[in-house]
Amino acid sequence: MKKLLIAIIVIIISIFAYNQYKTYQRFNPENTNYNVSQMIDIDYYDQEVVFGYHDAIQSLNAYITMQWSANGIDVISPENEEAETVLAVDSYANKRAKVKFYEVKLEQSKRLKDKGFSNKGVQLFENTGLTEEAYNKQLEADKFRDRLLSELPRAYLRSGEKSAFIYEVQKLLVKKGYDIPLDGVYKSITEKAILDFETKANLFVDGNIDQLTLEALLD
Repeated sequence: MKKLLIAIIVIIISIFAYNQYKTYQRFNPENTNYNVSQMIDIDYYDQEVVFGYHDAIQSLNAYITMQWSANGIDVISPENEEAETVLAVDSYANKRAKVKFYEVKLEQSKRLKDKGFSNKGVQLFENTGLTEEAYNKQLEADKFRDRLLSELPRAYLRSGEKSAFIYEVQKLLVKKGYDIPLDGVYKSITEKAILDFETKANLFVDGNIDQLTLEALLD
């Protein structure tokens, strides 16, 4: 009888110790704390976002610990639907959403910088609301536009003149629907296409390329 009693006590103590260990493991900071992502951009152009991210994580982890230690509520894996528990879980979800808001921005910035973006490039990417692919296409289009505008001839084009600039203008005219050769030579067929385009675009009609005509072709 004595041995049986000792065995029962040992079993009870073992069960209690196991439950205590499971509880410790469950709420050990190493197991419950939200960890800082290793894929964030710590040099993000707006450092307030970086500070906000770390602050939000600290607030979230403190809240998890406080709810368990003070109220016995597991906000990560709630065991009941009592009003106090539901309220605590809702607050936890809001705090976690705030962390994710910062984290998504910082992780996206890291991915963009890994592809060669600068802080300014990341900011422009965010402000335009374009996808990364669309943003890159727009960036290339803007570079092409700036380059072509910088090559705008100061003097009127002469018949028979040949240049890379004329070739690019011819490509723009073809995109607008004109059937002209792509030879980079300013001949009557190219001049007539420019005259027609200027007329339809309500521009000054002279068959030559000034900044207004070029900008209209680029649109």
